[in-house]
Order: sequence, then structure tokens, then C-alpha cells
Amino acid sequence: MPGPTLIRAPPPDPAKSVIENVLELTPLTSVAPDIFTNTRSLTRTRELWHPPGARGVYGGAVIAQCLSAAQQSIPSPSPSNGHAVFLIHSMHCYFVLAGDSTIPIVYYVERVRDGKSFITRTVQARQKGKCIFTTTLSFVREASAGQRTINHGWNMSEEAVARLNVALEEQDTARDTDAEALGVQGYGPFESIRLPIENNTSSDIQTKKTRQWIKARGRISSTDKPEFHLPALAYMSDSYFIGTVARVHNLWRFSSSGNDRGRAKTERPSMAKMEDEENSDADKERPRASVGMMVSLDHTIYFHRPREIKADEWMLSENESPWSGDGRGLVFQRIWNRNGVLVATCVQEGLVRLAQDELPRPKL
Repeated sequence: MPGPTLIRAPPPDPAKSVIENVLELTPLTSVAPDIFTNTRSLTRTRELWHPPGARGVYGGAVIAQCLSAAQQSIPSPSPSNGHAVFLIHSMHCYFVLAGDSTIPIVYYVERVRDGKSFITRTVQARQKGKCIFTTTLSFVREASAGQRTINHGWNMSEEAVARLNVALEEQDTARDTDAEALGVQGYGPFESIRLPIENNTSSDIQTKKTRQWIKARGRISSTDKPEFHLPALAYMSDSYFIGTVARVHNLWRFSSSGNDRGRAKTERPSMAKMEDEENSDADKERPRASVGMMVSLDHTIYFHRPREIKADEWMLSENESPWSGDGRGLVFQRIWNRNGVLVATCVQEGLVRLAQDELPRPKL
């Protein structure tokens, strides 16, 4: 049963999308300004998803709720600030401790600086008095660069667009609707269509690319307000992110033993299915390394075109890993909207440790 909380969360709003209800925060104005919580209720929609086998709650949820909290501290357009509109352009995050899905998270926003062109905020997510996550966010004033600007960006893969169109037309098993992978009440706040790994047979690991189409499930209620779409993108940006390192190295994400793989197919069916799809029968029989521990350490998002992010429309996420070593891996992610505009770039470093062979025990 849910434990006690400072304030009872309202029930899910049927007029809002699933992801809006999942990420909704309650201000604790009776305690102090700029403090928010994801208070629990008897429904599960406000309890953050804890992926099976993970150390804590899904990191994308905490990232997104920190952004939502920081956005609520940004001044609204008014005559006093020249009707300025400030939108997020970057956030730099660190995962400190594993989050517990069974108790509320409290978000503390600090107003670091309010400038004419940029606003800076920090947010700490805390449980039981300890910081579990911290981020620094920077908001930029719209149209502050002047009329003349420089512009360029990566192009979206036309082949990926063609694959999306085929998948949508066929409505076949390429669409990922596994509740385990997405998390809430038997259906998730977003859906995805995974594509085959590009250059999967290459011996150059850094040339491999993992791709998926993602979008929030349903329709976000405030379609013309970017502050509702930006946290949704932040939520989805953590999907299969550091896992890219394991995928491009063709590592078992589960132990290769029969018992562990059988349990994985029961407890984490979507990931087990993905692993099976990406390996031939010969690959499955060939001995290879397994992941011993894999957790995210940090997460950065650069929002290039905030107003062109429509999180309830299909967006292409493309990941690649330029480096791994010393038990860590680095992943770059590019996200395009359906029109082919590069709307965000993300970077994540994570702990990727291999399962080690057991050393023989010395005999007495």
C-alpha cells in the first residue's frame, strides 16, 4: 500500500496524455517556494517506473521531472521583461544514487541567475534527505541572436524514414508495445519502433548506429506549448541509451546461462526479444562476454529547436558510441522530428562492466 506523503496527488487527468500524467508534479508551496514532488496516490500513474533488474527508477523520468520543475521557475512574458520568452537549450545531469519508486521524490529548484539573454537553474532530486540526482539547466531568450544567424545540422536518414512508413503501414511486430519496456499500468507513456543496427557486421565499433522511432503515446493536451513537449522528449531520451554500448559490442545483456536467459525472457521480454533479433543462431551459440553491471553516470541534452519538438509525433533517435574503456562507455544521440529537423543532441556516459570469470579458490 502507498505510504504517507505530504500531499495527496490528484487522480490522472483523462484529458491529458499518459506521459503528462506520469510527469506531473505537485508544488509544495506550503513548505517553501520552488519545491515540487511526484507524490504518490492509490493509482500507479504517479509512481515512477522501476525497470526490472535495474538499481532504481527509470532515469528519464527524473530528468524530465527536473526539467518540469525548473520550467515552473522561469518568469512568464510580461511588460517588465519585454515580453521575453525563455526556453531550455541545455541541461547537464548526474545520477548520484538509485531512486526508490516506493517513496516520493522531492525536487528543489535553485534560481542561480536571471540574465537578459540566459537564465540558469539547478535542480536537486532528493529522497530521505539525500541527493539522488542533480542537474544544471540553461534557458535562452527566444530570438536573442538577431536576424542574421549561422545554421547547419546533421541530415536524417532517408532509409530510416522508409522503414518507419513500412512499419506503420504493416502494423506488424516491429512496433514495440511491450508493457515491460515502457512501464506504466500495462501500457507505457511512449511507444517505439526499433530499426536494425546500421553497420552491424563492421569490425569498427564506432561506425555502428542503433536507431529507433519514438513518440509519446496519445496526444499531448497543450500542442502549442513547448514546455509540455520538452520534458516528454527528455523522458524518452534515456531509452536504450547507455545500452547502445552493449548492443554495438554484441554483449549478452543477460547472463548466457540457460537459467538466466529463461528468467530474462519472463521478466524483461522486450530486451530479451531485441537481443534474440540482433543475433543469428550461430551468434547465440558462440561464447561471448556478458554485461556484469550497466548504469548511467551522467546525461546531457542540447535542445536545438525547442518549438519544433512535437513529442507526440514520430521522432528518430540515432545512437553511436565513439569510445569505451576502463569500465565505462560514451554514447552520442541525435534526435530528428518527422520533418527531418535535428531538434536535440544528447550525450551519456555510463558504467559498463563485464561479468568477470570467477578465480579458482585456493586449496588448503
